[in-house]
Amino acid sequence: MRSPIFDQVNQEKQSSARWTMQSSKMLRVGFGPEALAAKGAMVAYQGQFDFAHEGSGSVSNFLKKAVTNEGGQLMRVRGQGEVFFAKANSDVFTIDLEGDAITINTASLLAFDASLDWKITSIGNAGMLAGGLFNLTLSGQGTVGIASDGPPMILDCSVQPTFVDPQAAVCWSANLTPGVKNDFKMGSLIGRGSGESFQLAFHGPGFVVVQPSEGVAAAATR
Repeated sequence: MRSPIFDQVNQEKQSSARWTMQSSKMLRVGFGPEALAAKGAMVAYQGQFDFAHEGSGSVSNFLKKAVTNEGGQLMRVRGQGEVFFAKANSDVFTIDLEGDAITINTASLLAFDASLDWKITSIGNAGMLAGGLFNLTLSGQGTVGIASDGPPMILDCSVQPTFVDPQAAVCWSANLTPGVKNDFKMGSLIGRGSGESFQLAFHGPGFVVVQPSEGVAAAATR
């Protein structure tokens, strides 16, 4: 049997590293240590594994989960072998935390080391709005895998106020506290149901990662 699909570039990447890029679209994680992953992000695994629902982690997280169903989308992965993560052909990246912290739009999350501290965070009182306004803040020592629906752009928020569509924001500096800007003029031009009538407002020393898309979830609803 012959086909370009069997070329070496498409074979599994053999590595002793825990976090390995299988390709620009797929992440390979080796086990031992446990990891937490977004439900639906696992596309394949080899070995013996247990995938268990992960609770909200605290009373405050439980209350936020009850309102938004965020935090109920994590699973704990334990076992021996390797697990492959991807999300709708999005570009995949890893971020190594070295005692610092980052906030991630849950729609962009793939997986992270269970050794990292995590909590669900909200943006003001905007939890009932669509577009990922409940997010995951990670801190400590470990690695997180994220997905961007297209090549990402990094914006420096320290120079001037920065406004981002909620569904286009992938992650940002945890020290930034974004607000919500409701642009009624823009909403009236585009349509009252459009997410563009709301933007996340960032300003301060830090960055925000923006994808060139409103996200896979938004596209699926069209």
